[in-house]
Amino acid sequence: MLIKTTKASDVKPSEITSKDAFLNRRKFIQTAAIVSGASLLPPFVSSSFAAARTKYPNVKKTAYGEAEKLTTYDGLTEYNNFYEFGTGKSDPSRNAHNLKPEPWTVEITGHAAKTGKFSFDDIIKPHQLEERNYRLRCVEAWSMVIPWVGIPLADIIKRFEPTSKAKYVAFETLVDPKQMPGQKRNALDWPYVEGLRMDEAMNPLTLMAVGVYGEHMPNQNGAPIRLIVPWKYGFKGIKSIVKISFVEKQPPATWNIQAPREYGFYSNVNPNIDHPRWSQKKERRITGEGGLTALFAPKIKTQFMNGYAEEVAALYKGMDLKKFF
Repeated sequence: MLIKTTKASDVKPSEITSKDAFLNRRKFIQTAAIVSGASLLPPFVSSSFAAARTKYPNVKKTAYGEAEKLTTYDGLTEYNNFYEFGTGKSDPSRNAHNLKPEPWTVEITGHAAKTGKFSFDDIIKPHQLEERNYRLRCVEAWSMVIPWVGIPLADIIKRFEPTSKAKYVAFETLVDPKQMPGQKRNALDWPYVEGLRMDEAMNPLTLMAVGVYGEHMPNQNGAPIRLIVPWKYGFKGIKSIVKISFVEKQPPATWNIQAPREYGFYSNVNPNIDHPRWSQKKERRITGEGGLTALFAPKIKTQFMNGYAEEVAALYKGMDLKKFF
């Protein structure tokens, strides 16, 4: 069933990339190496492990971002921020084969009627999986458009029946240096942690993602389960989640702890508030498709709330967004 909705966050058909386009990427790599030299290749051009790809059955297509120009499968799986596998953009694609996403358990704790440890299937199976094309905007001024497969986080939260004391939802990533070699270094304080205000978590746009392109989530993109909050910068999208807690006070968030001057708890995309080291006014869209566009794509203007302001700006009515950034 195709659900049709039209929102301001949808993009023009002229931006659409067909899936066929990314199949020409290997030819582009060869051409770029000849024309520009290997040193000019974009960071996502790397040798990554050939992971098995498995389709999800009965994924419901939605109209979220249906006019978006999608980042190719290769582009989104070979250019990542996932420090648990290394700090380089291509490290996750090289090292994520160590991760074993099956079996997987998520612990539910805090102010809720139903708590305990639940298997991945326990959490996912009762729900209809949806595919939504969402923008991913990173503070380094690059962006992608990814066809995420997942479940509205609100649907999952309701099952655990949080109490009135649950003002925030906190998340925690797996800690296992054998599976995640980047954790052998002190690049960050492990585990990676994140949090949302309850109304943010319950917003219909917030997604608990378990796949991309109709398939199971690749390891380097956060297998088997990760958070997607499309109006926030990418680092809020915590990956490989093993714990969800319903808490009364604002929970810690890794990058906010690491550098509070640079990374706020809310982390809403805002072109009017620059990161101390990067302007946020423009971004370079990574498509991963053929030709030299991957190398020299023109910058585009960054949209307030990443283009989702119509759906979420009311959550922050009356807040000083320079203070609560």
